Amino acid sequence: MTQNDEQARRSSSRQDDEEMGLVAAVRARDLRAFEQLYRRYQPRLTRFVGTLLRSPGLVEEVVNDTLMVLWQKAGDFTGASRLSTWLFAIAYRKAVRARAGEPLLPDDAAVLADITDDGTADAGLSRDRTRQALQRAMGVLSAEHRAVVDLTYFHEIGYREIGEILGCPVDTVKTRMFHARRQLRRAMAGELADWI
Repeated sequence: MTQNDEQARRSSSRQDDEEMGLVAAVRARDLRAFEQLYRRYQPRLTRFVGTLLRSPGLVEEVVNDTLMVLWQKAGDFTGASRLSTWLFAIAYRKAVRARAGEPLLPDDAAVLADITDDGTADAGLSRDRTRQALQRAMGVLSAEHRAVVDLTYFHEIGYREIGEILGCPVDTVKTRMFHARRQLRRAMAGELADWI
């Protein structure tokens, strides 16, 4: 394990410990702890749900419903998985149910580009352009493929955890990623296609 890997593992462990403390406070009805978690997850969940649903109003509704589950059922979170896995899984299930009742709209990659990411500073302009190109190209993917790509590239979640979120085997996640990458390579021009 490299030094960077070890630092990332320790940082992730500290964040998990901090989040467990915040969840315990939410169980005790601490509104400030809930607000912290809301601010941390609302942008990420909005971005993720935005890859599954086309209507910004519906995206907002699903995200708010998901975060209300955190407020109302924090006691149900046992810590068997990461908090992010639990919340993304709830959001995915709610988005799938909402999509079933959502009116059919033409694919509009611009909707994806309008969804804000988690607010972290990008490494540079080149990375930002690559990100924007990927978001536009994701419009050609099915909702299931967009979910796998979004969780992998924009939330840096591994296949095992994605399988937990989506409620499917890891092999299904890998298959979806394989097909999504193939479609994205066709949709993206030039050297960006090599990045996928």
